[in-house]
Amino acid sequence: MAQATFEEISASDFFYRNRDIAGFTNPSRAIFAAIRELVENSLDAAESQKIPPDIYVRLSFEGEASKDTQIYKLRVEDNGCGIHPRYIPSAFGQVLYGSKYKLKQMRGTFGLGGKMAVLYGQITTHQPAYITSSTGLPKIYSFKLMIDIQRNRPIILDRKVLINKEQWHGTIVEFTLEGDYLRARSKILEYFKQTAMVNPYANLTFVDPKGRLYKFTRATTDMPNPPQETEPHPYGVDVELLQRLIQVTPHKNMLDFLKHHFHRVGDVTAQKFLEFSGLNPSKNPKKLSHEEIVRLMHNLKKFKDFLPPDASCLSPLGEELLKAGISKELKPEYLVVHQRKPATYAGHPFIVELGIAYGGEVPSKGSFTIYRFANRIPLLYDEASDVSFRVISNMNWRRYKVSLDMPIAIVVHICSTKVPYKTVGKEFIADRPEVRREIANALREAARQLQHFLSKREHVDKERKRLGIFAKYLPKIAQFSAALAGKEKLPDIERLLKSVQKYGDEA
Repeated sequence: MAQATFEEISASDFFYRNRDIAGFTNPSRAIFAAIRELVENSLDAAESQKIPPDIYVRLSFEGEASKDTQIYKLRVEDNGCGIHPRYIPSAFGQVLYGSKYKLKQMRGTFGLGGKMAVLYGQITTHQPAYITSSTGLPKIYSFKLMIDIQRNRPIILDRKVLINKEQWHGTIVEFTLEGDYLRARSKILEYFKQTAMVNPYANLTFVDPKGRLYKFTRATTDMPNPPQETEPHPYGVDVELLQRLIQVTPHKNMLDFLKHHFHRVGDVTAQKFLEFSGLNPSKNPKKLSHEEIVRLMHNLKKFKDFLPPDASCLSPLGEELLKAGISKELKPEYLVVHQRKPATYAGHPFIVELGIAYGGEVPSKGSFTIYRFANRIPLLYDEASDVSFRVISNMNWRRYKVSLDMPIAIVVHICSTKVPYKTVGKEFIADRPEVRREIANALREAARQLQHFLSKREHVDKERKRLGIFAKYLPKIAQFSAALAGKEKLPDIERLLKSVQKYGDEA
C-alpha cells in the first residue's frame, strides 16, 4: 500500500493550481478579470489622494496562441499616488502581499487581483511584467520582473531609475497574457460603462486590439472623501483576533485595552462592559488565560450597550454623485436616488445607495435592467445569485404601478469595510438578512417616488387628451350653436380653452 506524502505549497503555487477561484476560469473571463483588477487598483490609488482618476488601458494583439485564443499585451496607466520603489517588486510579484488588509472600505479585498493578473500572464505566455511607478519625487523607477511561483517571491530581471522632470506620479503596468477578446469584448465594454457610471469623477480611456478608442469622460471633479481606517467593532471579533490584539497591545490594563483597540468604546462603555463581564479593569490583558479570552469574546457579543459602528470608515458615493453618474451614462427621463443610513452586519458597517432610472436611453426589454456595485466595483456575473436581484424579483411592483415591460434600470451600490462576497472572484453578494433589509427599504423608498412620478404623468396625459378633445370639437360646437341661434358672430371659446390650458402647460 502506497504511503501518503505531505508537502507545503506557497500562496502563488496554490493560485497557480486553482486560478478558477480568483476569476481566471477561461481565456475570455481571464482577460476581463485582468483589466478589471488593474483598473480597480488604479482607481484606489488615485482616490486615496483625492485625485480625479485618469486611467488609460490599451490591449494590443501580439499573435495567435491557439485556434481559440490569442496573445495580447495589456497596458494600464494611471495618475494615482504611485508606489515606493521598495515595495514595487512585492506589490506585483508576491501573492497575498499588499495594502488591502486594513479595516476600511477598499475595492480590493484579498490583495490578490493585480498579482493574479501578472501570474496568469506569466503562466500563459512565459513573459515578464514591466512595472513603472513614481510618487512624484525626482525619480521614476522601472522594474522588469517575474514571479517565483514555488517560493512566492518576485524575481527582478532588470531595474532602471529615470529622472522625473515633470514630477509625474502614478503607475504603469504592462505584460502579455493569453485571452479571447472577441468573447470578452461585450463584458469589457460594459465594465467600463458601469465603472464610469459609479465613478463619475474619472476619465477612462480604452483602446482595443483593433485600435478602436472608447472614452468615458468625467462628469464632475467632485469626489467622495477617502475612507478612514478603523478599529474592529466588539460584535465582530473572534478568539483569534483577540489573541492577536493582546499580543501587540502596549496597554497594561483591560480598561485601556478596550478603549484603544475597539471601535466606539469609550471610558464609560468600557467600565460598564468590565462590570458586566466580571473583569478587573486593572488586569493586564497579556495575563489572560485561554479560557478567559474565550469568555471575553462571548461577553463582547452578549453586551448590549456597545454603540453601533459609525460610517467614518466608509466612503459612500452620495446622492448627487450617483445622480451625476447615472444621468451621464443612461440619460433617463426621470431619476430618483436614495441613500440609507449606516447599518451593520456581524459588526461590519455598510451603506446601501440605490437609484431607479426611468425612460430616456434605458432599454425596455421585458425585465428591469439591474446594475450592481460593491465599493464602486461593477458586478457583471452571477446576477441571479445576488441578494439585490432576489430583493428586486420578490418586490410587489404592481402596488407601485410599475410593470416589468417598462424602461426601468435599478442601480444598487453597497459600500462596506467587508462586503459579504460569496466567492474570491467578487461577482455577487451573499443574502445576509441585514443587507437584504436595507436594500428592500431603499427600493421601497425609491419606488414610492417613481409611483408619484408615474401617477402625475398619467394625470397629465389624461388632461392633455382632454384638452385635445376640447380644442378639436369646441370650434365645431360653437359654429353649430351660432347657426342654430341664427347669429353670425361665433361665441368666444378661448376663455374655456384657457381654463384647461394649464394641464397642457404642465405636460
